[in-house]
Amino acid sequence: MDTTQLYDALGELIYAVAKVDGLVQDTEISKLKEVLENHPWSNEIKWSFDYENRKENTPDEAFAKALQTCKDFGPSAEYAFVIEVLQAVSEASDGTSVQESGLIDRFQQELTGYFQRQ
Repeated sequence: MDTTQLYDALGELIYAVAKVDGLVQDTEISKLKEVLENHPWSNEIKWSFDYENRKENTPDEAFAKALQTCKDFGPSAEYAFVIEVLQAVSEASDGTSVQESGLIDRFQQELTGYFQRQ
């Protein structure tokens, strides 16, 4: 699996968290652009986020796809970065919702649990 697929998955995951409470807010998109501004793969991550948003995929579909890709890719330092991005994006629109917080926690727990069992 190549690195491009990982960054596509991170865009899908960010979309899932932004969408899980019903609607991707403009403030969430603005925050995403801001936090990705200096990341070397920002265009790939943002493209994937925008693709999921245009297709209006469900958060569950995007989350499942992203989680499986991350498991297949293996451990990466980028996961800590994406957690920071997820938290920043979720806080951008009236604070983090219960659904957003739950999805972020689920990602951390499922991915960590998977790697610990390997």
